[in-house]
Order: sequence, then C-alpha cells, then structure tokens
Amino acid sequence: MAVRHHLIRTSPQSVWAVLEDGTRYADWVVGTSSSKPVRGHWPQLGSAIAYEVRFGPLSLSNETVVRRCLPGELLELEAKAGPLGTARIAIEVRPWGDHCLVIVDEHPLKGAGGAVHNVAVEALIQIRHRTMLARLAKICEADAAEAERNRSLGQVVSPVSGEGGARA
Repeated sequence: MAVRHHLIRTSPQSVWAVLEDGTRYADWVVGTSSSKPVRGHWPQLGSAIAYEVRFGPLSLSNETVVRRCLPGELLELEAKAGPLGTARIAIEVRPWGDHCLVIVDEHPLKGAGGAVHNVAVEALIQIRHRTMLARLAKICEADAAEAERNRSLGQVVSPVSGEGGARA
C-alpha cells in the first residue's frame, strides 16, 4: 500500500478548494493530461471526472469516481484504468498548525493492477506521489498567495471558512 504525506504551507481550506475543483486534477495528478467533471457535482458521492493520460501519440481516457467524501477532510476515489483495473486513492487533509498535512493512500482494488502489484510497482507509486504532492503544494500555496495579494487592506481572515470580515 503506497502511503505518502506532504506538509503544504497553507490552510486546509485552501487545499480543499483545489481538491474540490474537478477541472484542476490534470494540474497536479502525475500522468493526467486533462480532466473534467462528467457526472454529478464533484466531489459529491458518486460524482465522476473524466481524465486523459497520454503516452506520445497514444491516449487513454477513463474516469475517477468519488466513493467517499467528508468535505474539507477526506476524499476517497476509485480511479479506473481500463485493462489494468481500478485503484482506491484516499486523500486526507489535516490541519497542522497554520499549515496542512495531506496524506495520500493508494492501492489496487480490482483487475490486473492487483496481480502485478509488488515492491517495484510500490516504489514507482511512491515516486509518482512525491511529485504529485509537490505539484499540489505548489498550486495551493500559489493560490493562497494570490488570494492574500488580492485581499483588501484591513480585512480580517478567519481560519474557519465563512467566518471573518472587515475590522470595525
């Protein structure tokens, strides 16, 4: 089972904002060239995004389905990979001081992927996760910095979404 964590230097709310945007998965998921919501309202239970993976002139289109969602905390996905089968990917978002700890846990569920899963495949998944989490951190931290630059002077930012406002 490939489990990896990464400290992202922004709030869990900022990280969740990226995770709940189904159009942005291709920006941080390694190997994915495009993504778009195709069913339901992402990331509600049962909703799906279509994604495309390209290998030179070849491309593979498939989908990822939300199997469990605790908004702001946990997103469990089933990624379909055609003849390779499916994988369970859990993304946990935890407050860590002023920052956010993101933990990704991925393992095969069905199909050929489970039959060939071994130490070498596990090592490749760990490398993929390291890159994927670094990309996610870069996007989340850049989004948070942009939001801070655009924030009005004197505006109070609350650590809890929906609370806060301007100083009196």
